[in-house]
Amino acid sequence: MSYFAKRKITLTQLQYLVWSAILVISWISMLSSDGVAPSALFAFNAVSFYALIIYGNIHILYPRLFQRKQYVLYAMASVLLVGIAGLVKGYVSLYIGSRYFARAFKIQDADTHLSFFLSGLTVFVLSLIIRLAIAYFSEKQKSEEALLQRSQFELKLLKAQVQPHFLFNTLNNMYYEAFMESPRTALLIERLSDIMRYFIDQNIQDKVPLETEVQFLDNYIALEKIRIMPEPELEFLKDFKTGIQLPPMLLMTFVENIFKHGIDKISGRNRICIRIAEQDGYLIFETMNSINRNPGKAKPTGLGLKNLRQRLTLLYGTDFHLATQDDGRYFKAFLKIPLS
Repeated sequence: MSYFAKRKITLTQLQYLVWSAILVISWISMLSSDGVAPSALFAFNAVSFYALIIYGNIHILYPRLFQRKQYVLYAMASVLLVGIAGLVKGYVSLYIGSRYFARAFKIQDADTHLSFFLSGLTVFVLSLIIRLAIAYFSEKQKSEEALLQRSQFELKLLKAQVQPHFLFNTLNNMYYEAFMESPRTALLIERLSDIMRYFIDQNIQDKVPLETEVQFLDNYIALEKIRIMPEPELEFLKDFKTGIQLPPMLLMTFVENIFKHGIDKISGRNRICIRIAEQDGYLIFETMNSINRNPGKAKPTGLGLKNLRQRLTLLYGTDFHLATQDDGRYFKAFLKIPLS
């Protein structure tokens, strides 16, 4: 195994190696005509000239102008960059020449300016090609990572499907046994059965009907409410048309956080408001809950929202809005995602 295979080289280290190689090659090419010390200075000046153009384009002009589609301004700024870099190189070369040679070239010569500009333009075009290649491979890598994460997510869901038929048959038997004695208990068993069926049948799909997702939330809320006394003041507003599809389990994190971290069992004063609505081609999902003044040992880590944000980025890129707010009385969460 080679040295490079044993030790992973970072992008910064690779750049140092490339520039060092260019510097050495330039120095060696000038040795025969200019001598050791002048050749080193001329080579360093030339490499600095290249670096100024390349990094000026890659880190300043390209992201601030080209990516924002300001192409005319980008072209003008590029010419200015090449011109400034050429002047700097010319005056430094003039100083080196006057310091080490009796006959130094004149910076005002037209051929000298043209030579610097053409060489600078060549380097600039090369830097643009490099930057476009970096952007292409970066997007390709993000796409591959998204595909890998999605495959891993689906694999985890498949692993979670442990003997579903046995569980459903058992729950059905419990439902019929409880129906005659305690209809409320039977209803809760039915809701639990629906939740498990959602996990097994719907959760592995790319998209599910919004009505199914909302029904899942209703079932989850009903099961959570049985352990809270007195029951929280809860309002669930729904304003959307049928036929809307969205990825499964996208809204669950907000509701789960409410019952996990936002319920004050000591005071018993709990207010929850959930709203889901269709608006201008987007789905709006909002939650508001009273802040738990007696959280005990369990404290919110923010991991659920962090994972949700990562998933939203994989699904929608930057075309979504996720925000939370704590105003001292209520904790509020807001999500906006496109429906197309």
